[in-house]
Amino acid sequence: MAQLRQDYPELQQQQVEVLVVGPDSPEEFRRYWKKENLSFLGLPDPDQKVLGLYGQEFNWLRLGRMPAQILIDRKGTVRAAHYGRSMTDIPSPAELLKHLPDED
Repeated sequence: MAQLRQDYPELQQQQVEVLVVGPDSPEEFRRYWKKENLSFLGLPDPDQKVLGLYGQEFNWLRLGRMPAQILIDRKGTVRAAHYGRSMTDIPSPAELLKHLPDED
């Protein structure tokens, strides 16, 4: 999330919005967002319905949800999806943005 926080102003300039979906409760999300001073959107998904729709993997051996980054254009088309194999397997925003067309 630190990378997203750092890159968020540039992403906004490119008219890209960030939505982080996580399996935590609304209260936990609120606390975390406030503590970390995050300015992008967060969606608590304690029942993991949204996370499941996009195929985010749960791995008991790795203690939880594996990272997943999904780039969806304004029309609702998934342009890129990256499913991490570890908590450090996260592409940069620039890597994901390469999948957007020049003009949408």
